[in-house]
Amino acid sequence: MKTYILTAQISTNNPKAIKLALKQLVPKASIRSTDEGFLVKAAMRGETAKDLNRNLLSALRRVERKTVLRAEWRSGGKTERFFDYVPKGSKINPK
Repeated sequence: MKTYILTAQISTNNPKAIKLALKQLVPKASIRSTDEGFLVKAAMRGETAKDLNRNLLSALRRVERKTVLRAEWRSGGKTERFFDYVPKGSKINPK
């Protein structure tokens, strides 16, 4: 398993419920309220960024169906970006 650093923008129609869900899903995360929802920064362990992204968004959508996730997952010098479940590209981070 790899450790990934998550930076995500989450927008929702039900901020109270999503914040509670985030605290349960990623208890050590930095969760900051924004005009659109939340800015989340956390370290998570998993096989792939795609799996972690899918699991996080699925759990949030069980709470509020209209939740939107824009996420960047960094690990091992590579950053992978997602909009909801859709991969939006990856890049190699300069050292």
